[in-house]
Amino acid sequence: MHIDRAGWPFLALPLAPATAFAALGRVTGRRGLQLASWPWVALSAYMALFFRDPDRRCDRERPASGDVLAPADGVVMVAGEPQPGVAPDGDWQQVSIFLSVVDVHVNRSPYRGEVTSTSHRPGSFLAAYRKESAHRNERSEIWLRDGDREVVFRQVVGVLARRIVTRVRAGEQLATGQRMGLMKFGSRMDVFVPPSCTVTVTEGQRVRGGETVIARWSGN
Repeated sequence: MHIDRAGWPFLALPLAPATAFAALGRVTGRRGLQLASWPWVALSAYMALFFRDPDRRCDRERPASGDVLAPADGVVMVAGEPQPGVAPDGDWQQVSIFLSVVDVHVNRSPYRGEVTSTSHRPGSFLAAYRKESAHRNERSEIWLRDGDREVVFRQVVGVLARRIVTRVRAGEQLATGQRMGLMKFGSRMDVFVPPSCTVTVTEGQRVRGGETVIARWSGN
């Protein structure tokens, strides 16, 4: 199991007071000080859980050319008709995934192609499961193009997720399922595909980043 590099400071910081309490407890013989180290150890363990970066099927097998994969673990909130005022200009279908604080938060590219545009927009920090979060919260937006196929996806922060890490820039080539960033502490991912795609997930369905097919181009 890998840990994303953004997580190491969060793992290390709680270990400092944990070590101090444990050492003082041993020196003084006070069991209460030793017990005081355990919440800090538990916090560090949670950070390891949150920033875990497991390999997925897309890391071992090339996805089918027409498959659009889930960019993150979580539960599908929207599948099909886009929420009002949320989709980019044009004709799109929307798949939105809510990530809880125990889901893997490493984000993956839902499709392959050249990154034609990236942008970051400051905003609010509403709970990511609220529909208003899609257009009011802080977010990063990435546009991908592969020939005549185009996919747009967004990293959207939530009430606890105050930091977006986006590790791609315009002009880069991404593979389907390739790691491209993460969001810290609960958030959502929005994916927009054209009407020529068939959305293959339903609201309430649990998906796995880099494995679950959320949409597919016709004829593939």
